[in-house]
Amino acid sequence: MDFPQPLTRAKLVRRYKRFFADVVLEDGTEVTAHCPNPGAMLGLNLPGLTCWISRSDDPKRKLAHTLELVEAEGGLVGVNTLHPNRLVAEALAAEAIPELAGYARHRREVRYGAASRVDFLLEAAGRPAAWVEVKGVTLHRGDGLAEWPDCISARGARHVAELAEVARMGDRAVVLFVVQRGDCDRFAVARDLDPAFAAALDRVRDEGVEVLVYACEMSPLRVAITRRLAL
Repeated sequence: MDFPQPLTRAKLVRRYKRFFADVVLEDGTEVTAHCPNPGAMLGLNLPGLTCWISRSDDPKRKLAHTLELVEAEGGLVGVNTLHPNRLVAEALAAEAIPELAGYARHRREVRYGAASRVDFLLEAAGRPAAWVEVKGVTLHRGDGLAEWPDCISARGARHVAELAEVARMGDRAVVLFVVQRGDCDRFAVARDLDPAFAAALDRVRDEGVEVLVYACEMSPLRVAITRRLAL
């Protein structure tokens, strides 16, 4: 995924009210950027961190800038929660995720369960469809370990429970964690932060739900899914 324009380097002043971030540009100008991340952003919301923002010329937008990347522990972390689905769409089109390759049709935002939309429904003649739920990962607390979630996610627990029903009906059900940072080589559920989600994922894996984890190569010019991480 290429950014439409090169990102602008800045310093984070504060992230607040979940969707706002004040930043200072290199020329000293302070602007408020949209922060497209409802999570806790643990370790990524500290004043003084170097960050990278994009700018839109759309006159309908209330905020022209968007917080895209944060530099933490010497590397870039993608904090825009809209990007994982875009990254997966590109990777599926390029068949860069071998476990999900070979499907002729990729549909997005398909209704399933009680009141949910699955991120991707993959279909091909002669094989079970694959229902793929994507989760963007940013949390890293050391030792090369990526973790999700970074706060309680009742929505995440509901999604995996609905995927289990898909698996029971004979289709493939997949949770795909996309790690938007390049400094991790393993993944685990953050059980201390959301024990209910951890228990739900354990349960549905026993019922046939697959779990995949892929990491990204990060830069201010482009982001791309590149490699699978161990669970």
